[in-house]
Amino acid sequence: MDATPTDTQGLFHNDTRFLSRWILTVDGQRPNVLSVDSLDYFATQFFLVPGTGTVYVDSPLSIVRQRAVGRGFHEDLTILNHAPEAKDLDVRLEADCDFADLFEVKDALSKKGERYRRVEDHRLVLGYRRERFVRETWISTDADATLDDHGLGFRVHLEPHGTWKAAVDVVTARTGFSDASKRPKYAHAHEAPRPNMGASLDAWLAQAPKLVTSWPSLAQTYHRSLVDLAALRFSPLLAPGEALPAAGLPWFMAVFGRDSLLTSLQALPFSHELARTTLMVLGLRQGTTRDDFRDEEPGRILHESRLGELTAFEERPHSPYFGSADATPLFLILLDEYERWTGDEDLVRKLEPQARAALHWIDEWGDRDHDGYIEYERRNTKTGLENQCWKDSWNSIVFADGTLAPLPRATCELQGYAYDAKRRCARLAREIWGDQRAAERLTTEAADLKRRFNADYWIPERGFFALALDGKKRKVDALTSNIGHLLWSGIADEDKARLCVDHLLGDRLFSGWASAPWPRARPATTPSAITSGPCGRSTTRSSRGACGVTDIATKPHGLRWEFWRRRSTFMVAFPRRSRDTRGRRRSSRSSTRRRAVPRRGRLALRCCS
Repeated sequence: MDATPTDTQGLFHNDTRFLSRWILTVDGQRPNVLSVDSLDYFATQFFLVPGTGTVYVDSPLSIVRQRAVGRGFHEDLTILNHAPEAKDLDVRLEADCDFADLFEVKDALSKKGERYRRVEDHRLVLGYRRERFVRETWISTDADATLDDHGLGFRVHLEPHGTWKAAVDVVTARTGFSDASKRPKYAHAHEAPRPNMGASLDAWLAQAPKLVTSWPSLAQTYHRSLVDLAALRFSPLLAPGEALPAAGLPWFMAVFGRDSLLTSLQALPFSHELARTTLMVLGLRQGTTRDDFRDEEPGRILHESRLGELTAFEERPHSPYFGSADATPLFLILLDEYERWTGDEDLVRKLEPQARAALHWIDEWGDRDHDGYIEYERRNTKTGLENQCWKDSWNSIVFADGTLAPLPRATCELQGYAYDAKRRCARLAREIWGDQRAAERLTTEAADLKRRFNADYWIPERGFFALALDGKKRKVDALTSNIGHLLWSGIADEDKARLCVDHLLGDRLFSGWASAPWPRARPATTPSAITSGPCGRSTTRSSRGACGVTDIATKPHGLRWEFWRRRSTFMVAFPRRSRDTRGRRRSSRSSTRRRAVPRRGRLALRCCS
């Protein structure tokens, strides 16, 4: 590892890089990597050999590096001598750290504080200080070593067929949130996992539905998907010991409104824990006042929370930042869907004040000009997000000819979310909160929104909904995958929904893997842009892939089979449950209510050719 200021490599913790340089040399040369193996989700090992200068000469030495990550990392370094004669080696580990904030890495910004390094108490201390913001990395070893400001040196003598070992600890010692840590979390790479949240990986896998299939590749894919989803879990400061899904690696290991909500929504068949923690944490940090720097408004659900240097000095507004127009209705959607899967009415009652505040935000703060639609325009014009929808790149909301749409913008999927949120909250008000008047009002408002939306956003000559209404109330006529969100929200009329499905599964958008965010010939950005690529790099963060969104979108209109037929893969069918006339849950294969399964229910597999 030898990261430049803009590289994503390194040891990161709480949005700060704690190690940017970690280089092993043997007699002044870097060894060659033969293979890398994952031992566990927190541990890995590397097999290396010193360079011999030619591919025709086998090295007489082997090197094994085993690393376990947690509060820094522990590394076991082993060198084996395969020769019949003794070897004397000069082994060195070069170490350095730039303590870059994640935003500094992304935006290529220079540091404003001072770096320092010293050797004390048999360890190398790498540090950074800017006023009261102090971060330190401690490096130590149990072997005889010479420590200096740039790393650790070992004079190694290997007997014939002998072995030399050293254990090295790299500790994120001073993080700003607790007393200094003196040791990493794990003492060796084969130690049993000790997750920061309640459920271990084994427990996580055990509570997920069981897949029964004669297709080994499918079973492996399912297991790998559960493990990858588990790897995105982290324990937030507001809910220690609980698990919340981060938005993705490497940039987004943080609390995100939209990403955490959509990931939790799609993960409900496999885990209820993520949704519960997400709802609790976002509800606790819901906006309470108007703060233009953070784009905070009463009732608004946060967009992103960060803990690094730039946030601490208010050079970035992420403490937290609220610049998201979709997280608030998505919060209400998840609250209802969580109760449908779990029957946890206590949480719905506990979060009733937050839900009502979110509904108020949709009508008052989200609808700035009171035309009945959610629109957005940042108040923080320096460091706030210009686009506050899921396509949050600055140039993502454009007309078909590539012209930027003027602000404020009311993108189509926001209206679908608002419609779905009001329908769902009408049910919660009627069945759980005991507020019949609110239920009737929300039902009426949702029906009126659907009627107006289908009239105002539809482009009849193009056969799809407008991407947005711009600041001049013009229809932004670009064809995008945003129309898929209208399908799963239910706001699209049936005849219009089927035309949208034709576009989503047509040659312009459908890649064979998923519906792309934009058609293939798109004038505004390059194919590798974060929300504009073949399947949308942003869209595939965490579990909210374009494939999953398209599947969910086509289901209410009876076209899910068509999607999976074109996808040439599989579909998983879940048993459903519904309520009887007294509100109790009962099993039903023919129910039209949303799908649900017991936590340990089996999955039945149907394959498509």
